[in-house]
Amino acid sequence: MAGLTPAEPRAAPPPTPPPATLEDFEPEAAARPLAGAAGRLARLGSLGLACYALAWVVAVVEPMTYRASFLLVALALAFLLYPARRRGSTTTPAAASPAAPSRLDWALAALAVAALGWPLADRAAFPYRVAVPTAVDLVLGTAAILLVLEATRRTVGWMLPATALLFLLYAYLGPLLDLVGLGVVAHRGYYPDRLVGQLYMTLEGLFGVPLDVAATYIALFSVYGAVLEHSGAGQFYIDWALAALGRSERSAAAPGRAVTAAGFLLGTVSGSGVGTTVTLGSVAWPLLRRAGYPAEAAGAILSAAGIGAIMSPPTLGAAAFLIAEFLRIPYLRVLVMAAVPTLLYYLSAFLMIEADSRRLGTRPVPVRRPLGEITRRGGYHFLSPLVVVAMMAAGASAFRAVLWATALAWALSFARRETALTPRRLAGALAAGGRAVVPVAATTAAAGIIVGVVTLTGLGLKLAGIVVSLAGGSRVLTVVFAALAVWVLGLAVPVTASYIIAAVMVAPALTQVGVPAAAAHMFIFYYAVLSEVSPPTALSPYAAAAITGGNALRTMMLTWKYTLPAFLVPFVFTLSPEGMGVLLQAPLGDVLRSSATAALGVAALAMGFGGWLRGPVSLPERLGAGAAGLLLCYASPVADVAGVVMLAAVVGAHLARSERKAGRG
Repeated sequence: MAGLTPAEPRAAPPPTPPPATLEDFEPEAAARPLAGAAGRLARLGSLGLACYALAWVVAVVEPMTYRASFLLVALALAFLLYPARRRGSTTTPAAASPAAPSRLDWALAALAVAALGWPLADRAAFPYRVAVPTAVDLVLGTAAILLVLEATRRTVGWMLPATALLFLLYAYLGPLLDLVGLGVVAHRGYYPDRLVGQLYMTLEGLFGVPLDVAATYIALFSVYGAVLEHSGAGQFYIDWALAALGRSERSAAAPGRAVTAAGFLLGTVSGSGVGTTVTLGSVAWPLLRRAGYPAEAAGAILSAAGIGAIMSPPTLGAAAFLIAEFLRIPYLRVLVMAAVPTLLYYLSAFLMIEADSRRLGTRPVPVRRPLGEITRRGGYHFLSPLVVVAMMAAGASAFRAVLWATALAWALSFARRETALTPRRLAGALAAGGRAVVPVAATTAAAGIIVGVVTLTGLGLKLAGIVVSLAGGSRVLTVVFAALAVWVLGLAVPVTASYIIAAVMVAPALTQVGVPAAAAHMFIFYYAVLSEVSPPTALSPYAAAAITGGNALRTMMLTWKYTLPAFLVPFVFTLSPEGMGVLLQAPLGDVLRSSATAALGVAALAMGFGGWLRGPVSLPERLGAGAAGLLLCYASPVADVAGVVMLAAVVGAHLARSERKAGRG
């Protein structure tokens, strides 16, 4: 890993680039600004979508009715807010896109209303025609499928719609696969009427579990995050973390640690990796530059901190809500399972950043405002996230918990006049929350097409059998193949879609070799998230590089280096039964032992990859630390003892060598 070591600090830092915004980097947020009647309609639709999600918590709405009506509004907004083509690359600011919807956009929005309004208008008889859809059902169902694919292309790019189209072709051309030597995945084939019936007229396609999660969990937490952000919580979390961890006058890594912690706190508001990276970067890059971090190292810290937001309780990312639905468990249990792996991720980032900070010779930076003052002025912002966890622990549903937390965040905004969410500002916050869920609704509906085809054809079990067969029934090889599959999948599609597809195609392979279902889904979730920082495509590092002015490829490679030990954490809870302790799903003794040895393993891997302990670590010491880390990541008494002994020997040898070197000096 020596080639990934950051360069020495430059004598003169580069000029600060123009401020970057989330819209500049994230396709899911690159909505065009609208004015006039179109702008008012879009704001009203976004506000209505948010209010509809909040009202759903206390109202009784039949599932097909709620999901179809939610998707109707989301698709109509997608065609108004997102142009058919944006000028330039994916990093082109939204302002460069056409500022007003075209006639085609209006026509597609109207068609979305018709196609998704049909199940609502004919809801009494609609579900009973699944086997024999009428001509109207076929026309409007086909239109709905194509509209979902187009809306997904506009919001998150062409890869996911192209993947969904391939699955549709697979469903139709199943018998032909036997003729080209692919009999293992061949099937009898399904005509358009059967596909439309499955994907449009049941809760197994467009309106399946992925969209259900988007319209409930994700919509509610998006609204909650928007209310928190508009009440000043986001800026408070950044200021608080920088004051709490960035003041040490003795630690060269204090600024880097503070920024990483700020990313964790900001994740409770954002739940988006790129969103957190960009928001954090606008505040933290000047601090890191003053501390002496080169642009690439600073960008890596920002993106590593930002991507951790997707796995940070209590909000986590959108895929975490899907885990609760797929496993049919309370969301609180998902939060519990995520706790230790999240801490291990940030431990990895802290240790890797510490090593590079010492090597670079960075320096502490005075923080302008003391921690006590910041806490007194805004400490109340910690209350609403605590309410979410406390209410779920007391037995309330996640929906009611986040509803009351949103209400509390709104009430607390009046603690200071400048952050008070008056009716006008509250409407703006709710509209922002509703607008944020539009790309997710399109993405999950498109992923529902894939899930529906996999369910109809039985492809998931077939592929699971192939993976297990290739691995020879070995759990270790099956887990490695699963990691590679999710990583490759994550390079092409967003985290949420990556998790959904892997949940129906990769998870069965893991469970077939004895991995518990909860561990299998958490494994897929973490690898889907970590694909966001994996070469050759990683949006968060590209966004960070644009903020710092550093080289994008070098920033990406350094981010990968900073998070590399965390890539092995999911193996801890999948390779052996004792590893379930890391997910807090085991007896207390196993929980303590497996969590402690996993933390020690992460530290050993950080020593091997980071190349620094008391001083520079030699190559033999790095190899020994890496081997010890791998042993400690396999949760078993024998491997733990061997790993601890090996690590102790390596650390002892390093300290002795450092003492001899200091004595000669």
